Amino acid sequence: MEPDIIIKKQWVYVVVQDPETSSEQLMGFSSDDKSVSEPFIPAFETKEEAQQCFLLMPKDLMKRKYEIQAIIKDDLISYAKTNGYKVVMIDENSHVKNELL
Repeated sequence: MEPDIIIKKQWVYVVVQDPETSSEQLMGFSSDDKSVSEPFIPAFETKEEAQQCFLLMPKDLMKRKYEIQAIIKDDLISYAKTNGYKVVMIDENSHVKNELL
């Protein structure tokens, strides 16, 4: 008897701009920081990191709604490739941990 193969999907957290609307999109940025490829989508290991860093992010709270959502890392990378973005893991203080793509 073969052992069951369990596929573990790794989840990361992103900020979604205008969730549940026709203009819904993942929040992406360009940066003057030479250590980050441009443009990029910030991703976080935990929801708490995303919430803390969100406070530091430039955003338009008067015109846009934002929500932190979990996404499968491979799906995020695929989305980023398709849309011309890099994926960068960020910590709660907005420091780059590593680049995924």
